[in-house]
Amino acid sequence: MTSPTPQQPPRTQSAPPPQTTEPTDVPQQAQASQEPEAPQTPATSPAAPYEETRIERAIGRGFGRATGRALAPYQTAVIRIGFSATWLLFLLREWPNRANLYGPEGPWSTDMARQLLDTNHAFSVLLWSGSRGWFEFVYFVAILAAAGLMLGWRTRTMSVLFMLGVISLQNRSIFIGDGGDNVIHLMSMYLVLTRCGQVWSLDARRAKRAEAAGTAAPARDLTGVVLWAVLGLGLAVAQLSGGHGLTWFGHGPFPHIGWSLVLWGLWATHGLWWAVQRHAPGEPRVVLDTLAKLAHNGALLVIMVEVCLIYATAGWYKIQGTRWQDGTAVFYPMHLDYFSPWPALSQLLGSNGVMIMLITYGTVIVQVAFPFTLFNRRLKNVLLVVMICEHLSIAILLGLPFFSLAMIAADAVFLPTNFLTWLSGHVSGLRERLFSRGGAATADGAAGGGEPEARTDHSGGGHTLVG
Repeated sequence: MTSPTPQQPPRTQSAPPPQTTEPTDVPQQAQASQEPEAPQTPATSPAAPYEETRIERAIGRGFGRATGRALAPYQTAVIRIGFSATWLLFLLREWPNRANLYGPEGPWSTDMARQLLDTNHAFSVLLWSGSRGWFEFVYFVAILAAAGLMLGWRTRTMSVLFMLGVISLQNRSIFIGDGGDNVIHLMSMYLVLTRCGQVWSLDARRAKRAEAAGTAAPARDLTGVVLWAVLGLGLAVAQLSGGHGLTWFGHGPFPHIGWSLVLWGLWATHGLWWAVQRHAPGEPRVVLDTLAKLAHNGALLVIMVEVCLIYATAGWYKIQGTRWQDGTAVFYPMHLDYFSPWPALSQLLGSNGVMIMLITYGTVIVQVAFPFTLFNRRLKNVLLVVMICEHLSIAILLGLPFFSLAMIAADAVFLPTNFLTWLSGHVSGLRERLFSRGGAATADGAAGGGEPEARTDHSGGGHTLVG
């Protein structure tokens, strides 16, 4: 007999099956039956992306527009050229009378001017010395600064010198001037904060040549370094000698900020900008460039608001006058000898009652309505042409050319970009035909009429120390 084969014991229903995997979740289910149910999130499901609200998207778009690029390059260039040319022509016209208007030979003496400026806390470098030589030097530098700003040479430095020339001469004799001088006074300070040399300037031409050569900036900038050092030395001498109006934390262009802090701050900023552009690429350059674009766009907005306030206040004040209400206000200045450079033309227009009424009412309507038409491009452009024609008529009929030029320059901030680019292209084409010198002249002229995207995204006026 053979031995029997070992038999496995039979499995019963109550025997558990062999465990080949992890224990099941039966105990967890039993525990869950005793505790309240809690919602469980699958561990593998991705988190829902954050969705911005409409307000957040609007704020982001606004911030990107304010810091992404320097807006209105052509408009700010026209403003720069217009105001600097107006001031330059005025200084040249008054060259024979400069000593009587602003110098020590005038009826408003230096001592009287110093007493007045001590009261109203205005600023003028002419009060640093009462000598005739200092006055002649300041007047000559004001002419050079106006010419340099008009041409766009070292725009950042020329804008500061232009501002100092304007406020120094005007504050020296505040009773000489009109509304156009007030506009130039304000705009000279705003231009310091703008990148007004992006186009139609020697700075833009120099930056274009450097870009064509494959370099972000010239290897050496001896002119800029010398100019920056000389201006810093002159400011240090004036500060140590106790120049009139040079305070640190009071009686300056802003509350609790004196002229010393402003001028030294601008001088240091120009040096910092030069150093960062050459030796600190990356984030420092991006930060400074963003701040510069923000300052430019903010100043541009202030200029636009200023122009609207000028026309709105002028129009509403005219409405309150009885002569403007009855339509005869324009009649009286046309019959004054002081405002009649062309007596025959003034007499011809002044004798027509219908024309006088139309001009009077039309002036008030245009000035009051203009700020409200900015949201309608076509209507704004029509009123802009009307206002420019109005200022041209004031220059011819009333003999106020510098007032009219200043107001036309202020109106230029609202000129359409398409018109300015069209004008730039035609001027470049005319220059090519008149001064053609082969391919180089053609290339420069062709590039002069396009949008300055490349220059706007970087320095807006060339990577120079004070350009």
